Amino acid sequence: MPAERIDGVAIAARVRATVAADAAALKAARGVTPGLTVVLVGDDPASAVYVASKEKACKEAGMNGETIRLAASTPEAELLAVIDRLNADATVHGILVQMPVPKHIDAQKVIRRIDPRKDVDGFHPVNAGKVLIGDADGFAPCTPAGVQVMLVESGVDTAGKEAVILGRSTIVGKPMAALLIQSGKGADCTVTICHSRTKDLKAHTRRADILIAAIGKPEMVTADMVKPGAVVIDVGINRVDDPTAKKGYRIVGDVQYDTVREVASKITPVPGGVGPMTIAMLLANTVRAARLSVGA
Repeated sequence: MPAERIDGVAIAARVRATVAADAAALKAARGVTPGLTVVLVGDDPASAVYVASKEKACKEAGMNGETIRLAASTPEAELLAVIDRLNADATVHGILVQMPVPKHIDAQKVIRRIDPRKDVDGFHPVNAGKVLIGDADGFAPCTPAGVQVMLVESGVDTAGKEAVILGRSTIVGKPMAALLIQSGKGADCTVTICHSRTKDLKAHTRRADILIAAIGKPEMVTADMVKPGAVVIDVGINRVDDPTAKKGYRIVGDVQYDTVREVASKITPVPGGVGPMTIAMLLANTVRAARLSVGA
């Protein structure tokens, strides 16, 4: 029997509905409207589309959503000054600098300049540390946080399960491991992180009760790499050439969906799986940041 499809669009919609209700409640009780400001440096088309979707999502949730657009030639010092201004603005609860930034700007310096209490992307070292030790007031990066919500919402029992993560990025792989190894709902896993230097990759993936692919290689995970009955979460988003497609390409994940779904018990599609959860969790982090700012 083919695997159950985990519908990220539907789960994200429920998260966003909760966010909207929480934002409205905070405004009614404290007169505070959660606000997210996104800073976009340069004119990368993909980044521009993504930023526009974030601003739209904020407004749909009854939140303040602002985008500050800076030229690609903007000096690093000017960008840091913008962040300083936003850090000091009490109406701004979340700050996100869209990556990548131009090469003349030090991305790590930018991330470290954001007030950790407004770092709703969860990339500041303070938040990375809090997620690692299980400190509840830290902000987890939105994609792994979204994956954890998907596991819970899909009824996956994670306690005591073997979770294998493909990829060791600071955006997905490492924080995903930190979340899954904690004690609590959607966690309590035994976690293995695999990467480009891992030997006998299949031996690790075949052991996984929960397999999370975030390695950035189109359809790398095949059916023979998956334990029968495993839950497979595909974080990858890859563009591959396809002359039969209208746009000349198609979007695929890191998992060979059509074959793996015949082996797994649950699986996320691409698109329509993890992707929608990222913005939903960004909104959730912003509302939480707003609550924390007023002690609510």
